Amino acid sequence: MIVKNDYNECLTNLACSIRKYFGLDYKHHTLSYINNLLDEYKPKNVVTILCDGMGSNILERTLNEQSFFIRNRLKSITTVFPATTVAATTSMMTGLNPVESGMLGWDMYFKDIDKTITTFFGIEKGDLYRIPLKEAIDFTNKHMKRKTIMDEINEKGIDKGYTLFPFGPRHYSNLDDMLRIIEKRCKEKGKKYIYAYDTEPDSTMHKTGCDSKKSKRLIIERNNKIEQLCERLDDTIVFVVADHGHKNVVNIDLKKYPDVVDCLMRNTSLEPRAVNFFIKDHKKEEFEKLFAKYFSKDFDLHTKDEVISSQLFGDGEENEIFRDSLGDYLAIAKTDKTLLYIGSEVLKSQHAGHTDDEIYVPLIVINKCK
Repeated sequence: MIVKNDYNECLTNLACSIRKYFGLDYKHHTLSYINNLLDEYKPKNVVTILCDGMGSNILERTLNEQSFFIRNRLKSITTVFPATTVAATTSMMTGLNPVESGMLGWDMYFKDIDKTITTFFGIEKGDLYRIPLKEAIDFTNKHMKRKTIMDEINEKGIDKGYTLFPFGPRHYSNLDDMLRIIEKRCKEKGKKYIYAYDTEPDSTMHKTGCDSKKSKRLIIERNNKIEQLCERLDDTIVFVVADHGHKNVVNIDLKKYPDVVDCLMRNTSLEPRAVNFFIKDHKKEEFEKLFAKYFSKDFDLHTKDEVISSQLFGDGEENEIFRDSLGDYLAIAKTDKTLLYIGSEVLKSQHAGHTDDEIYVPLIVINKCK
């Protein structure tokens, strides 16, 4: 099994370099070129702005060589597997790989409650009323490792850590507000780490496609406004990254394949381009044949044992729920197809597959200490 994600040079490793700079322990390789930059300039402020879905390839198709993001892109690195927000933002905020955090995908099977749950929301997959389940929230709090770098910095009590989200308590209202808060924090006294999460351009790309005029306009806006922010900063190093890229997709509804559905033990999970299948014991051989017949041109199918031995979800100590959350098979997209089942959203652009458009993200570095 080929693992395209480079777990020596991915978002987890960037996060570990940040952990190192703030005197926190870390479990994975750091990025030597980021360590050297931080050690040489010793910035008062380290800022990470994560623009959801703004992968390297879409950046290149949208911006010219003279644009701020392209000029300051140090290189492209990979995200973690799967290339999706649940897994990748958790790795960026913690310095843990998905195998360790247990945050594996948008929808996950929670064995303790025998339900497939939309992870961030604590609702059962496909619940149109979007009612959070207490038992699902309790499961997440009990098993998933999500303590952030920012929380650990604050617990240590020497420096400051700040988290900026467009939702929850003390949320920012829009892009301009987010950048205003970053600037304000950077001008305050003391060494600090600021992590800011931006839902765009991902939200719009899902609805309109990754190369739509609306999607490209959002990327250009972020290029211009983050450049303007950086012009006003000093004693600061800013990282601009993405959690994953995007790919325009053709959706396939599994309900149109009743012979495949008959093999399923429960709902599919993880992602429409990284699909977890739990299969009835007496149907596994039949499922493999049917999958090869219908979907092998667009997906690579792997057994649970192959997924575990390959360290597809990264190296590190396995989370206690990791193996129970994996299906008997995992299908990974290699073309532009998705596999939808009960509760899956029909979207124009998606991610979590194994194409370059999805797994490569920009590492943009702006040094305002010079």
